[in-house]
Amino acid sequence: MRTSLLRESRFRRFWIGQSVSLIGDQVALFAIPIAAVVVLQANSTEMGVLTAVGLVPSLLFSLHAGVLIDRYGRRRRTMITADLGRATLMTVVPLCYVLGLLGLPLLYLVAFALGSFDVAFALADASLFPMLVQRQSYVEAQALLSGSRAMSAVIGQTLAGLLIAALTAPIALTIDAASFIWSALTLTRIHAPEPQAGEGGERHQLGAGIHYLRGSPTVRAALAATTTVNYFAFAFTAIFILYATRSLDVRPALLGLVLGAGAIGGILGAALAGPVTDRLGLGRAFALGCVVFPAPLALVPLATGGRGEILVFLFLAQFWSGVGVMLLDISIGAIFAATIPHSLRARVAGAYRTVNYGIRPLGALTGGILGNAIGLRPTLWLAVTGATASAGWLIPSPLLRKTPRELRPQTDLSPRTSTPPQRAAEHTN
Repeated sequence: MRTSLLRESRFRRFWIGQSVSLIGDQVALFAIPIAAVVVLQANSTEMGVLTAVGLVPSLLFSLHAGVLIDRYGRRRRTMITADLGRATLMTVVPLCYVLGLLGLPLLYLVAFALGSFDVAFALADASLFPMLVQRQSYVEAQALLSGSRAMSAVIGQTLAGLLIAALTAPIALTIDAASFIWSALTLTRIHAPEPQAGEGGERHQLGAGIHYLRGSPTVRAALAATTTVNYFAFAFTAIFILYATRSLDVRPALLGLVLGAGAIGGILGAALAGPVTDRLGLGRAFALGCVVFPAPLALVPLATGGRGEILVFLFLAQFWSGVGVMLLDISIGAIFAATIPHSLRARVAGAYRTVNYGIRPLGALTGGILGNAIGLRPTLWLAVTGATASAGWLIPSPLLRKTPRELRPQTDLSPRTSTPPQRAAEHTN
């Protein structure tokens, strides 16, 4: 993987800050569900609700948040505020646990508030990123950031397993609080020009992102594919830890170690993304990621045998799924960064996120409800099958023909333009 970008101080600070923050995120992603399952004895429906409430803010707030960010700018300040807000939330759970006040309603509230800050941070980040990176370096920058995400899963989930074994799941969340503070401090040292503020009233600005998405068959196909992947992937995610700890009898600390090791696949995927997109084109690399991301998860319901054999199945599932999600994220992220006008970026990201992320709580609720109704293992099979079929949306789409050479920056700010290449998608995970 090329690393010339790391010699540029602004991007290097941004990358380091996000890398540390992502490690804390992985601790939280593992520790909060473990706290619900082990400490609060949550069932599959309650796990579905917990996953869903953290994702609902994407459905409720993404459109308006994108408008506000494009209208008023202050992207870096928005990201710093979101980091500090999330750091505060991550101290609430361990404090309430120590005081004997921890319960599922509190976890629901924390998850919802955390999801709200995540929306603000992600949309501001989407429009700040192209101001830090030259267009010809988009794939390299996406690969570095996605590689950090993969490495954070290796470190974060392994660390989470060890911390949970030593300190319990709620106390482990203090690591995430520290990582958000680090991210905020790093952002205070980054200075980048803000894109020009959007024009027109709020209704016009809301419509600009929606019309931009509707005007491109490429974007519509990508949206259909990523929305389908997300719906079924989060039906899987909502019950995975419950299935692994109760049906497969894997201890939380050991599960964290295995999942962390399995995430090495994400590092490999990030390293392969550049050569794969060069050889296949961005569109076909994206389609390949849509298959390779969910298909290996079939190894989870297939897991059987002794403890060692089960752990091998889980490791391989995470490894190959990590390869796929990096191919998907990096290719589609590069298309997004290269083709959307700076002044529309947050609005388009908000409109896309409303659908793409808004479907996630429905998927999580579906997984939780079906887990109770038909059983955890059949629900996992249904989720893997549906997610893998998502690539079918791309077959008639011009997205498959997109190559790096075809990408051109969009200069026409009209939301109804349809001739230039347009944004394909936002990250799915």
